[in-house]
Amino acid sequence: MVKLTIKDQLAAQRIYLIFAALFIASLVVSNLIFQKFFYWDFFGIYTFEISVGILPYPITFLITDIISEVYGKKKANQVVTAGIFASFFSMLIVFVADYVPATTWSPINDSLFTKVFGATAIAVLASMMAYLLAQYIDIQIFHFWKRITKGKHLWLRNNFSTFLSQFVDTFTVLFLLCSFGKIDWKLFSALLASGFLFKVMIAALDTPFLYAAVYTLRKRFGLKMGEEIKI
Repeated sequence: MVKLTIKDQLAAQRIYLIFAALFIASLVVSNLIFQKFFYWDFFGIYTFEISVGILPYPITFLITDIISEVYGKKKANQVVTAGIFASFFSMLIVFVADYVPATTWSPINDSLFTKVFGATAIAVLASMMAYLLAQYIDIQIFHFWKRITKGKHLWLRNNFSTFLSQFVDTFTVLFLLCSFGKIDWKLFSALLASGFLFKVMIAALDTPFLYAAVYTLRKRFGLKMGEEIKI
């Protein structure tokens, strides 16, 4: 761990809070919008059929990898835990909003609101169980490879940790949603393949962003390879 001046500590804390805010926002939004599915024809090679909830989700893994690399395992786990509380709190708010009756002139009536947000509780439960497994696996594997490589080969630990954790996440959330009857079992295999392949592709594409963020933070706080900030 690197000890910083008070000024640099304050700057590091502000940056950490920004990352945490982006992480929590991405996680909560993914649970709220998951019921819309879309397709994407990938240059005629493969047609993805996936939930729009998957779009912000890879951001969470990118952020935990950045935090793991620069701030350490403990701070990454703290963000994951904060995300759990934020998700359950958002579920409570949605539950109350769904419970109170709409006025006769409300643009969104009770049935429409329930149709859009009624499955949020199931989504959050499924997402949180998958999220817990996947994020903690991601952080553990990331730091395992960081020790093995002595802080080198950032691309290796980023992708190796994310690939496995994303498969665990995709499999778990789909299994639970199918078990709760929110998705037909006959769609399980296709959605698993589409979801996992999409996440793998995004994980590979976000590697330059990970390098750019880590490089910028290392330069800003004078970190050597493998060193972490203590805040």
